[in-house]
Amino acid sequence: MGREWTIQQVARATGTTSRTLRHYGEIGLLPASRTGTNGYRYYDEAALRRLQRILLLRELGLGLAAIGDVLAARVGEEGALTAHLAQLEEEAARIARLTRSVRRTLAGLRTGEGIAVEEMFDGFDASRYEEEVVERWGRAAHEDGQRAWRELGEAGRRAHLAEHEAVGAGLAAAAARGDAVEDGAVQELVRRHHAWVSVFWTPDAAAYRALTRGYVEDERFRATYEAFGPGTAEYLRRAADVFAQRALS
Repeated sequence: MGREWTIQQVARATGTTSRTLRHYGEIGLLPASRTGTNGYRYYDEAALRRLQRILLLRELGLGLAAIGDVLAARVGEEGALTAHLAQLEEEAARIARLTRSVRRTLAGLRTGEGIAVEEMFDGFDASRYEEEVVERWGRAAHEDGQRAWRELGEAGRRAHLAEHEAVGAGLAAAAARGDAVEDGAVQELVRRHHAWVSVFWTPDAAAYRALTRGYVEDERFRATYEAFGPGTAEYLRRAADVFAQRALS
């Protein structure tokens, strides 16, 4: 038997996660070379070469279904990249719409005229996160979230976004003051944040800890909270740990 690596070793070496590798296996993209009697998955050199190709294609922006077609030789890499180019052009057009939307919002704020809700959200597309949400939390979580967002209506969506801004600003101010995360006012802000999340999905203690830890570890979410003030993401994570222990356990 040639050399093998455990799923944990592969995850560390590639900078991905065991959850992602298991997901790749479940959808047939990267089957483990073998599964031990202890249930652990092992990967040989051929599997690592396949994983390298998967990650390279992911870097180019191909989705998992397209990568599966390439690996199965149902479509050549040129054809896959051509299709991806079309997707990029669509994304560029969407970004242009977002840019116009933000400019119109700024103009409305400066003049006091306001704008139509349809213009405020022109270009937003939450479906681009579908794959990640399904991988982390399951298909039901994604579908429930999408349905809840639609059911909020225009006024509800505006109120929901405003609540997030208010909570984020409050946490940033508390962090800047050096307020202890156990303080009642801080915990009230975290309660509001948990309620804000729960509009779409109600996380228990473990899930809420994992979610807010992701705000620190994932640069996209970290950037969202750091925009309120330096250290806000980590401050929320620590405050959420307290809230989860007190209110959700």
